[in-house]
Amino acid sequence: MSTSDGLRDEAERCLGALAGDHARLRDDQWTAIGALVVERRRALVVQRTGWGKSAVYFVATRLLRERGAGPTVIVSPLLALMRNQIEAADRAGIRARTINSSNTGDWEQVFAEVEKGEVDVLLVSPERLNNPDFRDLVLPKLAAGAGLVVVDEAHCISDWGHDFRPDYRRLRTLLAELPPGIPVLATTATANARVTQDVAEQLAGDDALVLRGPLERESLHLAVVTPPTAEQRIAWLGEHLADLPGSGIIYTLTVAAAHEITGYLRDRGHEVAAYSGQTEQAERLQAEQDLQDNKLKALVATSALGMGFDKPDLGFIVHVGAPQSPVAYYQQIGRAGRGVDRAEVILLPGREDRDIWAYFAGLAFPSEPVVRQTLDVLETADRPLSTGALEPLVDLNRARLEMMLKVLDVDGAARRVKGGWTATGRPWAYDRERYERVTAERRREQQAMLDYISTTTCREEYLRRQLDDPAAAPCGRCDNCTGRHWPADVSQEGATRARERLHRPGVDLAPRRMWPTGVKDDLGVSGRIKPDLQAETGRALGRLTDIGWGNRLRDLFAGDDTDVPADLVDAVVKVLAAWDWPARPTGVVTIGSRSRPRLVGSFGHRIAEIGRLSYLGELVPLGDPAPRRHNSAQRLRSVWHGLTVPDDLAAAVSGNPGPVLLVDDRVETGWTMTVATRLLKESGARQVLPLTLATPN
Repeated sequence: MSTSDGLRDEAERCLGALAGDHARLRDDQWTAIGALVVERRRALVVQRTGWGKSAVYFVATRLLRERGAGPTVIVSPLLALMRNQIEAADRAGIRARTINSSNTGDWEQVFAEVEKGEVDVLLVSPERLNNPDFRDLVLPKLAAGAGLVVVDEAHCISDWGHDFRPDYRRLRTLLAELPPGIPVLATTATANARVTQDVAEQLAGDDALVLRGPLERESLHLAVVTPPTAEQRIAWLGEHLADLPGSGIIYTLTVAAAHEITGYLRDRGHEVAAYSGQTEQAERLQAEQDLQDNKLKALVATSALGMGFDKPDLGFIVHVGAPQSPVAYYQQIGRAGRGVDRAEVILLPGREDRDIWAYFAGLAFPSEPVVRQTLDVLETADRPLSTGALEPLVDLNRARLEMMLKVLDVDGAARRVKGGWTATGRPWAYDRERYERVTAERRREQQAMLDYISTTTCREEYLRRQLDDPAAAPCGRCDNCTGRHWPADVSQEGATRARERLHRPGVDLAPRRMWPTGVKDDLGVSGRIKPDLQAETGRALGRLTDIGWGNRLRDLFAGDDTDVPADLVDAVVKVLAAWDWPARPTGVVTIGSRSRPRLVGSFGHRIAEIGRLSYLGELVPLGDPAPRRHNSAQRLRSVWHGLTVPDDLAAAVSGNPGPVLLVDDRVETGWTMTVATRLLKESGARQVLPLTLATPN
């Protein structure tokens, strides 16, 4: 028996401990393991979900540890995925621990166990790579002593990928600084040719071993169903959910949609739970376990569940709303059918999908002037600046600002240190051409998703070609291949119940309670907003991201200024009727609008007329219209001096015996309402109750 044969037998025994005595290594699994253990190479494995990529790094870990190597460091993007990986490692007798934001109290103990050689696998979230203490003090020791470095979901490294994450860019530096002889494995199930090439180059230039297999999933039966309206799509789901096999996942594009659909399905008697990045950690863990135990028919989830959930017997995936790329779609549907012979995959696209895509497209890398301004601010500061301290100085919201800073950190132009961010002073070039190419690629992907919806050819073949799978061929299973299409019609009763649920009016508007940082010097306010200057919890008719009122409201704001439509007035009356205010309002004030004076004015007057309330007047806008601002400090500055209380309004407010209903057409950041409330309170208003047609989310 050759040395290679002996090592493969040993690898097979390790696999048996992980997956059962019947398990045998695939040829590409063995090739990857041999490259890591014997040749100490860098390898990229692009294989379908369920192929066994984790088996490669767990088996390689066991073999390397038995030969005296240090622990395996796995960079893994989601906590749910980490939990599944730790459970799998335990089954194979591999001691695995994790470092992430949810277990900071365990870090010292984990590091001590690593030092003692008691840990075989250490899973690290990518966010840790950008933490100054971890990056400077812990990471160098881990990298120097590692036996193997694994980058899971490696498509996140590439900004060409559908799920690029700035924290992953730190891996470029980590990989470049690894001591010679430490093997590296990158794995993903969703990478087209461009992303594969990009990741391979970041691994090892032209020297990386790339193992790419066919992406066919023989259990998946793909279909598209197109009921014409949002309520009919939700009604279709309520009427067909029980027909779908086993348990599964219902994906939505927004958090609001996840909660709306969950509420409707529960009303119909289905056992479902909502799941998003905003769900409390304990609730998320319980929801995952309930689905694992088949106590739920489905989790109604955003993409927060995308890469992070492993349930081989998932019987279906339904998308209410289309993801913005075929690659992202294929990654999500890959959670289903791994351990069953048949899984249903159904897409219910909506006309609001493009609006939601456009919103997320607005989170792209900022323009060069904004980036240069940020670097100038950091260079002139006499101390590190936190993200909160930067917000008043740079016109970006928190999410885009943090993303930009992480990219600048990896590019060497900025650095995260204790206390915030500093500029390095190194030359930096804005790669406009690359950003424009990435933006164009995103648009191409969105059009490709629309083409998938309308295609009359094989759906699985179409998706696999989008991933540049050379083995793509007609599947013989999808609705187009078989000619068996799900009916799109729903019962009148189902459509009515869905319409009533989705158009149930009223969304709470929580008042602002803290002034943003960085405005004390020029506006004279800081810290907590005084309770006597705060509004009460207000109400909006609906969210612009809703699948119910959202469509109607987006149409309204896409058109010209007009009197408030009667159907919206009727709906707002229902909101007012259900409002559990401690005291009924006695007067109405509108916020003067330059863009929609007819809409806001008629809205306020109609509500006053129907509710038999006194119309007290309008807060008058001052000066030229302020440009749109994107973060709290900038937005507050733009509206602080932008409204005034006319004398007749001040007198009417002072003489009004009860709460004031403060009316506007839409609330985005909440700062206009906050400033308007302050003015009315200073004029003698007893309570202020904000009322608006729309809020973003």
